[in-house]
Amino acid sequence: MKRSGLFLIIVILFFPAGIPVFPQVFLPEITQEAKPWTRWWWLGSDVDSTNLTYNLEALSRAGIGGVEITPVYGVKGRENHSIDYLSPEWMRMLAFTESEAGRLGMRVDMNNGTGWPFGGPEISLEDAASRAIFQEYELKSGERLKEPLTVKDKKQQGIASLDKLMAYAASGEKWDLTANVTGEGILEWTAGKDCKLIALFIGKTLQRVKRAAPGGQGYVVDHLNKEAVQRYLSKFDRAFAASRTPFPNAFFNDSYEVYGADWTPGLLAEFEQRRNYRLQDYFPELLAGGATDSSARVVADYRETVGDIIREHFTQVWSDWAHAHQTINRNQAHGSPGNLLDLYASVDIPECESFGITDFDIPGLRKDSIRKQNDSDPAILKYASSAAHITGKKYTSSETFTWLTEHFRTSLSQCKPEVDLMFASGVNHVFFHGTTYSPQDAAWPGWKFYASIDMSPTNSIWKDAPAFFDYITRVQSFLQSGRPDNDFLLYFPVYDIWHEERGNYYTVFSVHDMRDRLPEFGKAVEKIRTCGFDSDYISDRFLQTCTVENGRLKTEGGSLYKALILPSVKRIPLETLSRIYELAQEGATVIFAGNYPSDVPGLFRLEERRKTFAALTTRLRSEPAVIEIPDFTPLQSLFSPYKESFITGFAGQMIRRKHDEGHLYFFSMLQNNPVNHWVGLGTPAASAVFFDPMTGKHGKARLRNNNGVTEVFMQLQPGESIILKTFTDKNVQAENWLYYQPTGNKWTLDTGWTLRFSESDPLVNTQFQLPEPVSWTELGNDTLKINRGTGLYETTFEFNKKRGKEYRLSLGDVRESAVVKVNGNKLGVLFVVPFEINIGEWLQSGKNTIEIEVTNLPANRIADYDRRGVEWRIFHEINFVDITYSNTRYDVWEPLPSGLLGPVIIRELNTK
Repeated sequence: MKRSGLFLIIVILFFPAGIPVFPQVFLPEITQEAKPWTRWWWLGSDVDSTNLTYNLEALSRAGIGGVEITPVYGVKGRENHSIDYLSPEWMRMLAFTESEAGRLGMRVDMNNGTGWPFGGPEISLEDAASRAIFQEYELKSGERLKEPLTVKDKKQQGIASLDKLMAYAASGEKWDLTANVTGEGILEWTAGKDCKLIALFIGKTLQRVKRAAPGGQGYVVDHLNKEAVQRYLSKFDRAFAASRTPFPNAFFNDSYEVYGADWTPGLLAEFEQRRNYRLQDYFPELLAGGATDSSARVVADYRETVGDIIREHFTQVWSDWAHAHQTINRNQAHGSPGNLLDLYASVDIPECESFGITDFDIPGLRKDSIRKQNDSDPAILKYASSAAHITGKKYTSSETFTWLTEHFRTSLSQCKPEVDLMFASGVNHVFFHGTTYSPQDAAWPGWKFYASIDMSPTNSIWKDAPAFFDYITRVQSFLQSGRPDNDFLLYFPVYDIWHEERGNYYTVFSVHDMRDRLPEFGKAVEKIRTCGFDSDYISDRFLQTCTVENGRLKTEGGSLYKALILPSVKRIPLETLSRIYELAQEGATVIFAGNYPSDVPGLFRLEERRKTFAALTTRLRSEPAVIEIPDFTPLQSLFSPYKESFITGFAGQMIRRKHDEGHLYFFSMLQNNPVNHWVGLGTPAASAVFFDPMTGKHGKARLRNNNGVTEVFMQLQPGESIILKTFTDKNVQAENWLYYQPTGNKWTLDTGWTLRFSESDPLVNTQFQLPEPVSWTELGNDTLKINRGTGLYETTFEFNKKRGKEYRLSLGDVRESAVVKVNGNKLGVLFVVPFEINIGEWLQSGKNTIEIEVTNLPANRIADYDRRGVEWRIFHEINFVDITYSNTRYDVWEPLPSGLLGPVIIRELNTK
């Protein structure tokens, strides 16, 4: 052993198995919703009762609280075993699943279709997703159209029908000629002036359900057509009624991937009713794609109308249908053409998603060479949680860990910071993406879905995953309790997007480009956060329902906010500005940051509305509760009225909630900004309790009052997280939280190690003598370069334990997770940096034995399968693509390091 001097201060983390019990006075209830859930793909719905039980029991033992059934394409060679979606046999399997889940204390959600989006064999062309087809013609004065009015796109011939024919003269005159067209498409009309004809045909996108399961193949439904949506949902009424199967806990809808569905029968009538003018009178402006101001206004009005229709004709219809069956719904609104906040708010559980991996600045965090950058930063994730917070919904769910890295290469250590980022963004109901139903006797790697982290028993990370699931459960139990307590409402300037985006009149709100489309909005979100505050977004619709209570803005869900911030907004509806003026008159603080809105959106009665807008602006600016800031540079000036609410001294991610006696904080350090100092909380507290969600340990935190600001002494290293529960007036009784200070003494365990395998595929029976911990792929054994398994590293050493000292074991580089035993005592599981654990209680003077049981990733094994030509890609449709959606094989992968790489160090600590 080598002894050396001083080292950095590091917070101690314990990882005992199971979930230790907090005192009930502090502990939120552990519900099934507090546990992580998973999307459960049924390949071909090729399921049976025996294997359903096997799969559910495995999930339950690991700590999964529920499943969401999503049937997809099947397994090659097993076509005769597939079960058609919603058939009597399929419903019997669903009922069995619900019964078994209930026995295990789990719950079941289900997709309202197979694959995505909604659709299937019962969708006729009439009810299928629709698109507009515009065709233009030129006529001279005195001419008649010589050709019949038929759609030119060969794919749409026999499908598309003429909906409107308009003529436009350069003088501004326009004529509706639809009634002049015969059944054969002949226009019986002679032009009195030179004019342009624009014909609108309503065609079909012809999109079919993606990744559909047997019995679910067919056209995508027209989501803008209320009657079509109702007819689609009626098939579930029939299936559940005929089978008498209980309805699931919730129905689910995946991200809106209805491509190019920009029209629906009746849209022109809907537009005229909502926007107060006829869209057909402005087809030239619509097709100009916003090239002029008038064109931009028509396009924006069209986009707003489509957004209204998707909310009222699809999302709200679907929600009402679920509620009629005494169940709820969960929805991913992103990708849709409507205002995301309003769409998320129209369901019971709004759901965001992560897509890719974040480049966290956490020392020691393994970064795979094959990765996809995460599109979902906190500014994007917060659309769903904001909708939940302002409407009083308990849960915000997330599709979690989609495409973090390439298949078979994702570790639990990479997952933990990603889920922390979601927690700090308001997520409190995690759904993994995901788990594939796989029969117990399926050859390894079992049945797999292509776009997944693979949270399943056949993945080697499953061995230690329960410790990670326990962590999620502890955090979510807190974040599902209490009430939201973000500081500001941040106005979402959707009209600026609708007005300024050029090109095609149809646009959607995808997670992949939202930041680029509203850069100033994203900057405002980040600057508010770095100043120690947090915000929720609010739409025009929900501003109308806000009230003022004791100078605070109160949303319809009951959440309270210090102020409304409008970040560099250019256009705002007159109705919204009028409501803001009323709120300011009632005492609400309104902050205009960046610039003051200068115009109204839309085309109808534009000059009349502009005059009213100007007069209202003058009155609003004279209100004492209105603050104008030229830009976000003078942050302290902007936030000076609320200094008592700053979070100071913490440069990580966090979220705050309220409970009846104080506040709840979740802190996560996802940057290289270690904390070993006092942190200002921004809220008063008489006492506070720290909870370590990784271990279940708790203790009374050290507080002080510093010039009227409550501060807590915190120790938190990069990659770590902590929960703080404060009590405003109560001095709670609990054992003190332990703080540690390194003495500078450390011992490196660099001799006398052995390695043997408790599990390995292929089998490894050899015991290896090691001078120091090392990756087992470096031992010159060909089998160890291709195996997946668990290796047991062991060393025995003499130690002189000092009284009154604590000792921390640091494992260094671990590939990928480790179970730690000291002198035969299992202390817990280490799966994230800094891979450290307190061992003082179990360490003894004299001889000691430490065992480190390390489990690697399955990447080396699957690479060997591809090199040997093992055929494991056995799935229909897209089969099994890589992170770039290419049919790539993994035989070129070099062996990934596996096992305990060290250095393994024992550090001596004083208790502060």
